[in-house]
Amino acid sequence: MSEAALSSAESQSLHRIAGMMIPASAEYDIPGADDRLIFADIVGSFGRDLGDVRTALAALSTLAGGSFADLDEARAASLLEQFLASGSTSTSVLGRVILQCYYRDDRVLRSLGLESRPPFPKGHTLEQGDWSLLDAVRARPKLWRDDRKVLR
Repeated sequence: MSEAALSSAESQSLHRIAGMMIPASAEYDIPGADDRLIFADIVGSFGRDLGDVRTALAALSTLAGGSFADLDEARAASLLEQFLASGSTSTSVLGRVILQCYYRDDRVLRSLGLESRPPFPKGHTLEQGDWSLLDAVRARPKLWRDDRKVLR
């Protein structure tokens, strides 16, 4: 998916929202969510969430009375806080898309002391827990159909 999936106004508003939600930090030497690479990942990751993202951007535009990207800093901060507090599904989806892309950026992972690699094949060490907690699940009857019986 490309930025063409969004209008120019939507893309500018999303870029501003991302930067306001997660600003860059010189102290920790990490980019903001409006960083060129992170923003490209955000836009490229909408998939089935594109409709909700566009709905959220439209709602924010209505709340702003025009383009959110054109608002002064104080008004934009106030509206964004109000918008994010609404708790609507589309607002939650928008926040999730921004956060998931931000926290999979290699620079961000390194700043958190994590290796920037996929979890497999190397894997992660998981401390052993109390396996008896699964006894209730094991005791349930099976919830599936045996396909071998159907094929005969």
